[in-house]
Amino acid sequence: MNELKVLQDAAALVHQNVKSLAGTENAAGDFGRGAGGDISKNIDIVAEKTVLDHLKSIKFPCTVLGEECGRVEISDNPQGYVIMDAIDGTTNAVRGFPFYSCSLAYASGETLSSVTAGVVMNLYNGETYWASKGGGAFLDGNRIRVGRGDPRYHIVGVQVSGITMNTLKRIHPIVNNGYIRSMGSNALELSILSRGLMDAFVDLRDKIRIQDLAAAYCIVREAGGLIFDENFKDLDGDLEYGTHFSFIATADMEMANAIAVKLGMAPLAGFEHASQP
Repeated sequence: MNELKVLQDAAALVHQNVKSLAGTENAAGDFGRGAGGDISKNIDIVAEKTVLDHLKSIKFPCTVLGEECGRVEISDNPQGYVIMDAIDGTTNAVRGFPFYSCSLAYASGETLSSVTAGVVMNLYNGETYWASKGGGAFLDGNRIRVGRGDPRYHIVGVQVSGITMNTLKRIHPIVNNGYIRSMGSNALELSILSRGLMDAFVDLRDKIRIQDLAAAYCIVREAGGLIFDENFKDLDGDLEYGTHFSFIATADMEMANAIAVKLGMAPLAGFEHASQP
């Protein structure tokens, strides 16, 4: 069974089922804390049920790792994992702020680096990003690549929700100089980086979970981007609910070096002089 097609079909069903729900009173509600630790809203529950029902209906042999539902065995003999954040950017979706997504990934093993397919759908307008390992990254069927914009207008995404004062001080040299964006859906922001509309995205809160990251991780890498941990090592980690990530995604090594220097680190190998983002 084509894992990428399964994810694409599931995301399309989520879009169909929640597009009239976002921004309404019925989107909210308090359904307790999900497996990821956040308060589940009605729109989260509807979206997750849509994906789970689809996977069960086609008898897809997998284990689901969901943001709200936790670990769900779809079959007795799972062949891999579907990593699901059916609504990434729940607060945006509840308010009707037009920036929220469905993030679905497939992993053949038990680490982030074993992700082989990812889909991120912009649930506001239906734009769909997808990638398969070794197969490139696409937006609605068109190949996408990371890219660097005019140096006078570098855009860097920085996730600051719930940030500690120490981390805020650390990233101050980044946010103090340049065009900064923080929109509330990591998966969608990383996907936008993948099409060359941002130059870097930084999240050093050590809060991001595998469900928020897995699909976009695949898309960034297949679009030619780089994604590191906070020490600028290749990002990886276990597919466990206790795993939390900090990461830095960039369009290229030159941009990565510029971010590293702003964070007070030594220049990266081969980059003795930092360019300015």
